[in-house]
Amino acid sequence: MTTSLEFGLDTFGDVTRDDAGAPLPHPQVIRNVIDEAVLADELGIDFIGLGEHHRADFAISAPEVVLAAIAARTKQIRLGSAVTVLSSDDPIRVFQRFATVDAASNGRAEVILGRGSFTESFPLFGFDLNQYEALFEEKLDLFAELLKQEPVTWQGKLRAPLSNQLVFPPIEHGRLKTWIGVGGSPESVVRAAHYDLPLMLAIIGGDPKRFAPYVELYHRAFKQFDRPAKAIGVHSPGYVADSDEQAREELFSDYKTMRDRIGRERGWPPMGRDEFVREAEHGSLYVGSPGTVARKIAATVKALGVARFQLKYSAGPLPHERLMRSIELYGQKVVPLVRDMLA
Repeated sequence: MTTSLEFGLDTFGDVTRDDAGAPLPHPQVIRNVIDEAVLADELGIDFIGLGEHHRADFAISAPEVVLAAIAARTKQIRLGSAVTVLSSDDPIRVFQRFATVDAASNGRAEVILGRGSFTESFPLFGFDLNQYEALFEEKLDLFAELLKQEPVTWQGKLRAPLSNQLVFPPIEHGRLKTWIGVGGSPESVVRAAHYDLPLMLAIIGGDPKRFAPYVELYHRAFKQFDRPAKAIGVHSPGYVADSDEQAREELFSDYKTMRDRIGRERGWPPMGRDEFVREAEHGSLYVGSPGTVARKIAATVKALGVARFQLKYSAGPLPHERLMRSIELYGQKVVPLVRDMLA
């Protein structure tokens, strides 16, 4: 487990603040994200994932374009989405864009496909939210055909059929690594197994061990399909500082800003300090010193048997300089500590 365990970082390009407390322009946030990814590459972190959103509080709406810019400045780090909202996109264009990133990065591209926890992309691109499930199911079915890199003959109900159609550019070596992102739906877990794809669990609240039944379901589904199970990863929020107290103090207000803004849209009550501390101590918020964060990651890896852990390191307006320090501590201290704990 320890030799194959991978460590990643995720960001949605949260709009951060400057020294005076004012929000940075989206273009500057994107440039900062590129610098954050370059630092992650220099530290030997395995993966950087960029979320796709279409709203004012997140700067990244076209992850593949930003990933291509990162590809030009990095050497080893794998480059992917976190997640690509396949339901409101075209599977062929998604494949082409990530195949292009794969070419530009010399084989380092990945894609995490999901339905997304936000719905702004549906009206923006002219899709009916009443077809939320059907859109994802049909588009994933087509994407699975594209992964074979053979002439595609396919027919669905929501788009024109394809007849013996080749899609360019092809993946140069092997096939495009494709994950299914899951936030807690058993149907999505089984769907990932059905398409023989690795599973990325988005665990953003509560005890991570509560996802153990989904891990068991995933393995049971592969057994029924008579295939070896694919890898499982975990995506969770967190922040690393030199001490537990410093990490909590630096993160709380900005994390609360993000959490309450989204919560107002979804009918959640404001987050209090007690809830924040509870998530830090017993839930899925990996905040603290390198040792504290490492112990928590190691416990999750053991409990769920995951092959990759991805820390969502950005949170609301938390400044770029603090994000860079958190990434530095994650790469230099947390990762080696977790490997030692699991050895």
